Amino acid sequence: MTVLTQKITALVNMPRADLKDSWQKIHGSEPPAHISRDFMARSIAYKIQEKELGGLNKSVRRRLKTLARALETEGSLPVISGPILKPGAKLVREWHGKTYKAIALEDGFEFEGRRYRSLSKIACEITGAHWSGMRFFGLLQEKSPSSGKKS
Repeated sequence: MTVLTQKITALVNMPRADLKDSWQKIHGSEPPAHISRDFMARSIAYKIQEKELGGLNKSVRRRLKTLARALETEGSLPVISGPILKPGAKLVREWHGKTYKAIALEDGFEFEGRRYRSLSKIACEITGAHWSGMRFFGLLQEKSPSSGKKS
């Protein structure tokens, strides 16, 4: 059994008072007043793993913050359309006889040596008009007019 596994396993039988102490050490604050013992142990376990193995990358944290804001302001979550690109993915598009390349980064895209937050900004830069960046780079399929389904 690894040291990490031992630390997490120890949380299962740890008295509530010790869990509170661990919470204080790992979170830097007192646990909420009415938090369940189970949730406290799970949160501590997550933080231990995060410390040992690394946390979420920037793009995932940014996406979660965006979703949280949407949920707070609109009361619902947007539908995720299109694929999630891994950093380093290269997107290529020919437009009016010229080939354009963009590279996915953890926190946006690189195009012609500059960083962009979205593919749509890059598509606008190339075409001079507003485009869905995902559609421009061929990451979204067109819907078939007869069936209403993606082809």
